[in-house]
Amino acid sequence: MAKSGRVILHVDMNSFYASVEQSYDPTLKGKPIAIAGNPKERRGILVTCSYEARARGIYTTMSVGEAKRKCPELILLPPNFERYRIASQKIFQFLRGFSLCLEPVSIDEGYLDITDLSRERHALDIANDIQQGIIKELDLPCSIGIAPNKFLAKTASDMKKPMGITILRKRDVPHILWNLPVIEMHGIGKSTASKLNELKINTIGDLAKMNEVVIRNALGKNGVRLRLRANGIDEREVDPDSIYDTKSVGNSTTLPRDETDIVELQKTIEKLASTVAGRLDAKQLVGSTVILYVRDADWHNHTRSKTVLNAVQFKDEIFGVAWSLFEKHWDGTPVRLLGITVSNVIDRKESTQQLSIFTFEEHVKDEPIIELMDQMERKFGKGVVTRGVDIGRRPNYSSQTSFSKDFLDDHK
Repeated sequence: MAKSGRVILHVDMNSFYASVEQSYDPTLKGKPIAIAGNPKERRGILVTCSYEARARGIYTTMSVGEAKRKCPELILLPPNFERYRIASQKIFQFLRGFSLCLEPVSIDEGYLDITDLSRERHALDIANDIQQGIIKELDLPCSIGIAPNKFLAKTASDMKKPMGITILRKRDVPHILWNLPVIEMHGIGKSTASKLNELKINTIGDLAKMNEVVIRNALGKNGVRLRLRANGIDEREVDPDSIYDTKSVGNSTTLPRDETDIVELQKTIEKLASTVAGRLDAKQLVGSTVILYVRDADWHNHTRSKTVLNAVQFKDEIFGVAWSLFEKHWDGTPVRLLGITVSNVIDRKESTQQLSIFTFEEHVKDEPIIELMDQMERKFGKGVVTRGVDIGRRPNYSSQTSFSKDFLDDHK
């Protein structure tokens, strides 16, 4: 797939809230459970339900009263959003071990661009590693769609649940999608489907073949987009800086070869730190946790992180933390991918450094320098002034470092 273009995964967690509850309390596994806003209120609505409950005719948005009549043994639980949020963060951190070109679109689903990775391994093998890894590390099931674009990847992930992996190519669209009713197409709701039906567009195939002028007049630009997607066309990029994911900013790169040259690895980490710093600056963000991602030549993914007292935003700060993590844990094993993410980010204006009596004087001295740098950059452009590096603190390339066993054990 990579030879002809992009390879994108859509990872969709199966019955996420219910699955998290079953993972948290294993005695709930195999039982019909449902999450309801108010389990004691019979007129309340089910937020989601387990696959065991669905097998008994229970579905999301069903009232509590109707669900209990249909399935008296149904176990009703109140939502625990903090528990779900933590599980979501762990899922996305795991996915970033494969590619930092990740776009979360909700608490339980996201797109992952694996184009570079798929040049070395089949996309199906990568998807299987992700699915089995999430089960092994987090005890949560997911379905994955593999496709050349986001629309087809999302469509594919819906085709086999739970624990499905589906490949959907553009050439598959006519015989797999075109006979389906338009209401079943991702991105089309009841209102849009009704308008399409009035135009005698009843199937996805009808939409794909409809004259563009007619669909534009009826639905505007959205109609044109839907027509393109009905033909398997979607040019949207996977956006790591999407609005939904405001808790982290990162970047990764797949190296051209299995790299063991520490000078080259240091240069790569510096470049990544520079890119992440630029993205933080563009969003006016700072973050307190730096995460380093490493994939070795045997496709083992490792992550290590460090949370600092004062939030970081500049290249040198990010590089310093990331490089110290790498130096501490690298044992000379060939490296194929490196990535850096700054997480737990907040708006720069909201950031207040916790200055101690020992660091206060240093920060006071820095303030006029930072202001001068900002003024010069506003006048002459970004990057005209950069912070100096203390050459006395450059990395010692001859030092012996190692990936400690706890690093490998934590992130196999």
